[in-house]
Amino acid sequence: MPLRSLRPVVAVVVAVAASAINLVAPAGAAITRDPIVFVHGYNGDASNWNTMINRFKADGYTAAELFAWDYDSTQSNVVIARQLATYVDQVRAQTGAAKVDIVGHSMGGLNSRQFLKFEGGAAEVDDWSSLGSPHHGTTVAYGCLTTPCREMYPNSTFLNNLNAGDETPGAVRYGSWWSPCDEALEPKDTAVLSGAVNTKTACLSHTALLTDATVYVQVRDFVR
Repeated sequence: MPLRSLRPVVAVVVAVAASAINLVAPAGAAITRDPIVFVHGYNGDASNWNTMINRFKADGYTAAELFAWDYDSTQSNVVIARQLATYVDQVRAQTGAAKVDIVGHSMGGLNSRQFLKFEGGAAEVDDWSSLGSPHHGTTVAYGCLTTPCREMYPNSTFLNNLNAGDETPGAVRYGSWWSPCDEALEPKDTAVLSGAVNTKTACLSHTALLTDATVYVQVRDFVR
């Protein structure tokens, strides 16, 4: 059965667990740009994006264009990607937008790439960007034995499948930001993606990528 065909099943699960779906935009609001879906990382939550979302609003975006998604990050990234597919469908239905933009942090860059590559997301996403994502694995993950941590091991089956062939498939515009001081990434350039616009930031911690003003401006300009 194609993975895409599982989406109706996931939709039922998501509908039941509506509290885990953080649709922050009001229904019926007019959309003039691609809505932005923000995907947090391992052990994160939607509040991780508060600073960035407030900056988008200060620059003229409305709540109807900004969606911070909350999900259970203890699951496999494959499962999360299917849930993200359902969430993006909900955002597109609510806003009437043909496509969305995605901004992911850390593991959020991995499951959103899984969505693009294996769940039909490449046809539904215009611009995709990741902040501090271990696209080729991080040895720091060796300190954790949960399923999503093991998927972030270098040369894990999950990452080998995700990176096989074209790392940036489809007509999506890809961007990846990484810091030479990111304590969660080892090696540091694991975030570099073939075919993406790769940006080395100043010396920032893993979580500072979420709040740094320069990174924000770069991401804002990238998704416009």
